[in-house]
Amino acid sequence: MDVICRRKGDRTIKKWYRVQKLKAIFVLALAIVFTNAVVSYSNTVKLIHNQEWVTSSYEVITQVEKIQSTLKDTETAQRNYLITVDADDLKTYLAADQQTNRNIQILRKLTANNHQKQQWISLLEPKITSRLDILQQEIYLRQNQGFEAVKKRILSDKDNQSSKEIQQLIHDSLEVEQNLLHQGMQQSQANSQKAVVTFFIAAIVDLVLVALLYDLLWHYIRQLQQTELALRQSENRLRAMIDAEPECIKLIAKDGTLLEINAEGLAMMEVESADVLIGKPIDAVIVPEYRAAFANLHKSICQGNKGTLEFEIVGFKGTRRYMESHAVPLRNESDGTFIHLALMRDITQQKHAEQKIREQGLLLDVSTEGIIVRNIHNQILFWNQGAERLYGWKAEEVVGKNVLQLLYKDISPQLEDAYLKVINTGEWRGELHQLTKEGKVIIVESRWILIRDDNGQTKSILSVNTEITQQKQLEAQLLRSQRLESIGTLAGGIVHDLNNILSPILMSVQILQKKLPDSQSQQILQTLENNVKRGANLLKQVLSFARGIEGKRTIVQIQPLMAEMEQIIAQTFPKSIICQVDIPKNLWYVRGDTTQIHQVLINLVVNARDAMPNGGILRIAAENLVIGEHSAQINIDAKVGSYIAIVVTDTGMGMSLEVQQRIFEPFFTTKEVGKGTGLGLSTALGIIKNHGGFVNVYSQVGRGTQFTVYLPASTFRDTHSLSPELESVIGDG
Repeated sequence: MDVICRRKGDRTIKKWYRVQKLKAIFVLALAIVFTNAVVSYSNTVKLIHNQEWVTSSYEVITQVEKIQSTLKDTETAQRNYLITVDADDLKTYLAADQQTNRNIQILRKLTANNHQKQQWISLLEPKITSRLDILQQEIYLRQNQGFEAVKKRILSDKDNQSSKEIQQLIHDSLEVEQNLLHQGMQQSQANSQKAVVTFFIAAIVDLVLVALLYDLLWHYIRQLQQTELALRQSENRLRAMIDAEPECIKLIAKDGTLLEINAEGLAMMEVESADVLIGKPIDAVIVPEYRAAFANLHKSICQGNKGTLEFEIVGFKGTRRYMESHAVPLRNESDGTFIHLALMRDITQQKHAEQKIREQGLLLDVSTEGIIVRNIHNQILFWNQGAERLYGWKAEEVVGKNVLQLLYKDISPQLEDAYLKVINTGEWRGELHQLTKEGKVIIVESRWILIRDDNGQTKSILSVNTEITQQKQLEAQLLRSQRLESIGTLAGGIVHDLNNILSPILMSVQILQKKLPDSQSQQILQTLENNVKRGANLLKQVLSFARGIEGKRTIVQIQPLMAEMEQIIAQTFPKSIICQVDIPKNLWYVRGDTTQIHQVLINLVVNARDAMPNGGILRIAAENLVIGEHSAQINIDAKVGSYIAIVVTDTGMGMSLEVQQRIFEPFFTTKEVGKGTGLGLSTALGIIKNHGGFVNVYSQVGRGTQFTVYLPASTFRDTHSLSPELESVIGDG
């Protein structure tokens, strides 16, 4: 490339030297012609000098007379204005004044080559100027002081003296010019013969010079022809190189017509000759829906900008092609405008591949799983509609972001192991805890697949995620239920054995109380009896958890129980706890034991109180609820049907997930020693299950806890079979 540039520079320098040489010779020829012309002119001037002298003298005489006449006109117009103060006279005066000055200038030009005459004019012109100034002063005096003042000025000697001096100079000049005119006519005949000889000599020299210039121009034309031949050869080589280019190269005029196109462009347009296209509007082959965009691009290019555009063309044989055009402006050195130089390549196969990818993307969007593609730097490349539904983010919100920062709180060892395994083995399966847009933690079953390019290099990772949060919750509920059932079975056996132990002790204490009447023995035996009975009561509570308590089943209305809870809270709970009770009037009925349901509510509100040692809000609410198949599937204890949901909510300390997993176990408590037995919630759970219901717990540490008790609602027929006594107990609600 450097060699080509140097050669091009050498050719440019040689061409410049040839042009400069021709210019120098041409200037020399002009100088010779000019010299001959000067000589001829000099001799010819001598021939006609006398005639010019005569003519000049005559013109000088005439011009002097004009000066004399216009000066007189100026004075006359000025005198008329001084008398009449007429604007027309003033205009005449001004015109005559200007003409006098012009005549003086003409006279100066006519006598420019005569020093003596110039001296005379130098004497005359100031006097005329002075005279004109006097006239102007008189006009000013007339305009400002009146006629009498100017009259006095006109009659002064100064005014008359300037006019006489001018007339004397003009008279002397005319006399001199008459003498010069006579002398010039005598010399005219003497120089005529010499001028003719000089003219013929100059003509011969000019003919020789013309012959020399012809020879020089002939050689220069030959050089131009050789240069033109070299340019054609260079153009042919350039054309061959452009035609060998595998992409379309074209030039488009400002009006949108085609100027040039290479062979590959002809093939794309499906024509054999450029004549079919050159001079025709290029947008004729562009698909109509792209013509406006192409017109905007063409306009921008012709304004000196660069641009890129993808559009579709239709060849002369009907073939449709997608083209990618890279366009730049090309300056026209003659007028500074731009034409459109474009390099176009066929991207039809690329477009078809993109369409295929889009179709595959639509198939991926149909999938219910969340499908994510990320590069090796964990930047998201693809995010299907299943992922949008699963996580809540739209594709345009997450593409390009780091998937680890988006879906995970922190990078766990499990994630690091999964990444290493998929890189080493090409695949990984497992369960992951991920975050949604709302910050909710979900559990997904994830499968990672490593994607490689054609060269076997790692390209990206495909993740297919299926949410199993509900499934895992059901599994946890099942395990908890099985654990509680096992604990209940174990507790039932232990209670039976402990009852067998406590019964003889209690009987012995009662016998000793009869045999030992002294007060000290009675006091000791009473203490022993109380503790034995206390132990028996604890065993009874454990037994109620393990086997449930039948109790007396009646139709129960929840509103009175909630009202009683509100009264108990108001009377016994600290004033720092605000109780809010929502008692709907249209609650359904429950078939169960009033005392046991009352016990459940007492346990829940007492636990809520203990969770708010510094005060807070305790809410109790109830509502009618119908559980469908979907809701029944996500809770193993739920069945399809009508329920009354009793909700007890506090704003206390809350519980961790680990504590929530164990709160219904017998003897489990988070309270201090001596402040709780750990049987309250386990007993409540036993009562709820014995009534055919279930309970849900939701808690966040530092934000509070919510217990929701679901009790099956009694049927309409049951509510109408109440005994009169029971109806009086229920009341009007």
